[in-house]
Amino acid sequence: MNTYSKLELFCREVEVQVGVLTESLSVLKTQPLSIVELNRSSQAAHAILGAARLMKLEAIVELANLIHQSLLAAQNKAVTLSPEQVENLLYASRFLLNMSKAATGDLDQWLNEHSWSLAIIQTALRATAALNHGLSSNHLSVGQSVEATVDQVTASHRIAASTSSLPSTSSLPSEATVDQAKSEPPIALIEAPKSPEASPSVDASMLDLFRLEAEAQVVILNDGILALENNAQSGQALETLMRAAHSLKGAARIVLLDAIVNLAHVMEDCFVAAQQNRITLNPDNVDVLLQAVDLIQGISQVSNSELSQWLKRNHSAFESIRSTIAEILDPTVQAAQSSQKTLIKPERLDREPNTEEALHLLEANRSKQSATVEQSEQAIQDRVVRVSAENLNRIMGLAGESLIEANWLQPYADSMMLLKRRLGELSRSLEQLQTSLDRGIYDQESRERLHEARQREQECFGFLGDRLTELELYAQRTANLSDRLYREVISSNMRPFNDGVQGFPRMIRDLARKLNKKVKLEIIGKSTPVDRDILKKLEAPLTHILRNATDHGIESPEERIAVGKPAEGTIRLESLHRGGMLAITIADDGKGINLEQLRQKVIQKNLATSEMAAQLSDSELLEFLFLPGFSTAKQVTEISGRGVGLDIAKSMAQEVGGTVRAMSQVGKGTSFHFQLPLTLSVVRTLLVEISGKPYAIPLARIDQIVRVERSQISDVENREYFTLNQQHIGLVAAHQILELPELMSQDAALSVVVVSDQSRPYGLVVDKFLGERDLVVRPLDPRLGKVRDISATSLLADGTPILIVDVADMVRSIDMLLNSGQLARVNSLEADVPLEKHKRILVVDDSITVREMERKLLENRGYTVDVAVNGAEGWNAIRTNQYDLVISDIDMPQMNGIELVKHIKNHSRLHSLPVIIVSYRDRPEDRIQGLEAGADYYLTKSSFHDDGLIDAVVSLVGR
Repeated sequence: MNTYSKLELFCREVEVQVGVLTESLSVLKTQPLSIVELNRSSQAAHAILGAARLMKLEAIVELANLIHQSLLAAQNKAVTLSPEQVENLLYASRFLLNMSKAATGDLDQWLNEHSWSLAIIQTALRATAALNHGLSSNHLSVGQSVEATVDQVTASHRIAASTSSLPSTSSLPSEATVDQAKSEPPIALIEAPKSPEASPSVDASMLDLFRLEAEAQVVILNDGILALENNAQSGQALETLMRAAHSLKGAARIVLLDAIVNLAHVMEDCFVAAQQNRITLNPDNVDVLLQAVDLIQGISQVSNSELSQWLKRNHSAFESIRSTIAEILDPTVQAAQSSQKTLIKPERLDREPNTEEALHLLEANRSKQSATVEQSEQAIQDRVVRVSAENLNRIMGLAGESLIEANWLQPYADSMMLLKRRLGELSRSLEQLQTSLDRGIYDQESRERLHEARQREQECFGFLGDRLTELELYAQRTANLSDRLYREVISSNMRPFNDGVQGFPRMIRDLARKLNKKVKLEIIGKSTPVDRDILKKLEAPLTHILRNATDHGIESPEERIAVGKPAEGTIRLESLHRGGMLAITIADDGKGINLEQLRQKVIQKNLATSEMAAQLSDSELLEFLFLPGFSTAKQVTEISGRGVGLDIAKSMAQEVGGTVRAMSQVGKGTSFHFQLPLTLSVVRTLLVEISGKPYAIPLARIDQIVRVERSQISDVENREYFTLNQQHIGLVAAHQILELPELMSQDAALSVVVVSDQSRPYGLVVDKFLGERDLVVRPLDPRLGKVRDISATSLLADGTPILIVDVADMVRSIDMLLNSGQLARVNSLEADVPLEKHKRILVVDDSITVREMERKLLENRGYTVDVAVNGAEGWNAIRTNQYDLVISDIDMPQMNGIELVKHIKNHSRLHSLPVIIVSYRDRPEDRIQGLEAGADYYLTKSSFHDDGLIDAVVSLVGR
């Protein structure tokens, strides 16, 4: 089972090489003739070029080739790079990185959206790249920068648009988008030609800014208007509302949205009149004002291209609500017409995503159409992530500290070179002493040499001790810095709890008025930091529970007064961090759940027998509420009663590795308690070994880990189990679930991880436990779809990729094996079988994409594979280990492949070691050079796509 897809490896390769390019080009700005940096940047561009060819990504190949040829031109002294040209290359490198990220999704669509930027980059680079082949006369002048090509590209795009031979170009990508967040291109100030659909009078970026402003003011308006319902003459609330309406009016005037201007203006007048005690706002007036807020909020859900049509369709709604608010300012007119006034409602704006619509979406979340819509909306919303200025400043400060700490390494490396020289002097002293002793002479000179050797030995020991102390202190500083940086980055992904629940007070208020109840929602812990992904997932479960509490939990005012309760019911929503987890409580002071009625409902639905139901505890009974389709409501309404929401709440909690439980007391109320992880970015896991490879299992999904003696295993109908806490737990081999080869074990005890899906526990037999780790979660490539039994991937501290197990999916796989009767036995001791010795191969390549592809290709054929990242590292590995074969690239830093082959063939012990060269170079002279150096085979990297490489390996070392 592969740990990383080829595309993921390619993206990692591009990220590394672009980092090298950025560093080298930054030096070339001030030192354009630096041979070292020109070679280094050229090799990085060549590595990207080769990897892109391997992945058959032609657009990336073309741009990488232009960068490479430009750098070769500088290497060959055909041109001296100007600062403008270096800036062009820097921007092109960053653009390459963004292209590689886009390749994980729809690259063609991304290229279409960014065709304008790509055309400018290519035009600018061709001038420099052409000099490597002496073709500058047909291109732009050498000194021409990206800005100078704009007119040419603009003209070509206009011609294309007029002839309809090419799709209309889009404007330059916004700096706010994620894929351009790191780019500050010199073309950022260039305005692209607007598409025919664009508004002729209002810039799209201004509309985006208005939406942000509107969202902020709508929150203030909602909260303030709800506050007026309890205190209609609150001077502070009216002042805040007046300022919000005034700000909204000014922002709408800038973007020429007259309908919003007029509506905000009349709202402002209304708040001023209330502030001056000329009118008193009643609940009906509050309803009208809230409808106006809903209408204003609707603009944030409409795209720029649809905005004008949306305003036309809702023109009558705007006028109706504006005139109604104007009537509030004249109490005499209001009194005469209030009985017959009917507002024209705007088209559905999805003002309450937390209400019935949200539940309908969640019920249909298994349909592909709904999933596609949600993903597309999510992609649009996630382009911008708001981070506080303080948080960003702290991250920048930590980044500066890390840069300073990194600079410490070079002096340390220099000191180690000094130690190496001293050890060389010590070695020579010992050789001279050895020579004297071999002659049988132990005179005064020999004693002096021995004393000198001992003195140098003490110096080396002292020097080494000092350097080790420095290294230990450096390790402590970097560990502390990394921890602080990690925590700050995690913090930047947090949002206040209030961001996800600010629509709930309005929802509860509207629902209570509809049900003729009085309900107050108290939100505690509004500033509690919550992972933004968890906050989004919480919206639907909290919506259902709150609506259910309002509909079923809180009694009518008459019923509450009759039992001695205040007429107004209270629902409390609280969030806090407790014990390293996020704790969320939803509690009401309503009538609670009648457990005896619930018991009878369980029996009626045939979920338990009468005898079994009678023995269920209160907590066990309440667990039935979370079953799909289970409801205690006597009738189904549009608000609740379908038995959907609590099932969603349970599924959501399990999905993120948390829990939810219910508690209730008749006459006192009901409460629901969520226990969720603080973040989805990091997960605490148990590392286990399965078939000799590490896997991670989230601790939140593990019931227990045990060591089971083979003598404790029982067998019934060919199914093995053991007993734990008076419960029989079936045993299943983890390697069988993951379809991995079985490794025979002679251990007297088995390592077992107990997992379950609600009521079905299973014992997962693994090779051994490796310990607990906090892992940074990395999602799988979305093009892979859902990988069975695997949820995500991560990296260990040493950089080793590791897969994170999807426990719920694994339990389903176990059920399928049980139903098919194919479950393998786990308690079988077999005699030791002599293992066949695997041939050991060393792969030497500076490209991580090529390295990993060769490694996996060879390991799948049964070979043991080690890797090295350059010729020097490969040469050190060859001298210290035993290999049956070496496979090497040619173009590598420090020592290239030709030099490595010559070193091997000229060595007295290693000269017979077979070597295969695998390179992108396919010219006859390159092949001759490799074979003359001593290589047994010279292959091009296209051999990955056929059996050429494997055939060559088999012919040299066998299978």
